[in-house]
Amino acid sequence: MGYVREVCDYLARTSPAQAEFYQAAQEVLMSLRPLMEKYPKYQEHKIIERIVEPERQILFRVNWTDDKGEIHINKGYRIEFNSALGPYKGGLRFHPSVNAGVIKFLGFEQIFKNSLTGLQIGGGKGGSDFDPKGKSDNEIMRFCQAFMSELYRHIGATTDVPAGDIGVGGREIGYLFGMYKKLANSYEGVLTGKSLLWGGSLARTEATGYGAVYFAKYMLEDRGETLKGKRCVVSGSGNVSIYTIEKLYQLGALPITCSDSNGMIYDEDGIDLALLKELKETKRVRLNEYTKSRPNAKYTPVSGYKEGTNGVWSIPCFAAFPSATQNELNAQDAKTLLANGCICVSEGANMPSTPEAVDIFVENKIAYGPGKAANAGGVATSQLEMQQNASMTNWTFEEVDAKLAQIMKNIYTNASATAAEFGDPTNLVMGANIAGFRKVADAMIEQGLV
Repeated sequence: MGYVREVCDYLARTSPAQAEFYQAAQEVLMSLRPLMEKYPKYQEHKIIERIVEPERQILFRVNWTDDKGEIHINKGYRIEFNSALGPYKGGLRFHPSVNAGVIKFLGFEQIFKNSLTGLQIGGGKGGSDFDPKGKSDNEIMRFCQAFMSELYRHIGATTDVPAGDIGVGGREIGYLFGMYKKLANSYEGVLTGKSLLWGGSLARTEATGYGAVYFAKYMLEDRGETLKGKRCVVSGSGNVSIYTIEKLYQLGALPITCSDSNGMIYDEDGIDLALLKELKETKRVRLNEYTKSRPNAKYTPVSGYKEGTNGVWSIPCFAAFPSATQNELNAQDAKTLLANGCICVSEGANMPSTPEAVDIFVENKIAYGPGKAANAGGVATSQLEMQQNASMTNWTFEEVDAKLAQIMKNIYTNASATAAEFGDPTNLVMGANIAGFRKVADAMIEQGLV
């Protein structure tokens, strides 16, 4: 479609060297072609041209000192992309790979992910190229305080509510919240992922991983399949991966892999969840320590992977859960998964499959849950945390988990029905993109040219 291509060319010209953002935008925009053809109002109101441009982009300097008194400077970002459905909502990522293109891709995806939840939240994202690894608690505290000393003026409970992401867990959220409270002189639900001691929600930590498994469950139920007794591979070993593994066990599946940036674990008897939590949540050490306690498990360093592939996806499985980072699963990995019997892929990470891999999954009509749908459980539960903060109440773990399961079922039903409406019931990429876009676009039209 010429119109969509023109917008993609415009982005390449006006936002140079932002490869991840182009990839995310192109995937969404190409999926919208049948919608644009059926409903010309979206083109008349120039919704696409407007939605690809953030409402506000904030870039700032972060100065902090290490334990030796040396000064360091990092970049801070907050992209407030779209507020048609509610206050901006999306995580903060602290990682050396963070740049404007990465934050824009994440923020753009967040618009449609948040829309799919059915909750009143807009899309945004933020972070810094700061690397928490190897830093002391005091260094991380000083960085978080310096970061928030600039960010605080741009956020608020009804304006923009950040959460955690890669490199930003409960410790970082605590330091960020403490500084916000001091600077703004306000105790409010301005961050989610908070400690249960001061406004957090039960099941928030588990929500993204649990949600990805729930989404797989609903996809498979429509095909007369179940996860019970099935071998599953999971990438990553952070929050999303750990709780994907936990929920897989709860549903009777057998998760057999996990990974980090140095290598992967293959444990054919099933990943030892308690050991994984100890290594990653308590000791904060690398995965190669796993085999000291589980000598029958196999550790493969990245250098041992077949060239151009991710070793996790070489393990035969029934279902795969990419839960580490963007573009971790390429076309060769996708072919290997299918050749080894995989019939379900549910993405816990943001855009973990390359466009070529996505095409292979869609063409082969497997149960494929794209990230903006399958991993929406995290942000959905963040909004549930916002609801509890606003009403000054606390819900039980079981209440939150039940609400999460229903939200994920609604997302699947909406994406599936929209895919069927536009002629391809198995194409949840198209279904999720159109369903998420249409709600935001209609709200933008109703609110006028703002």
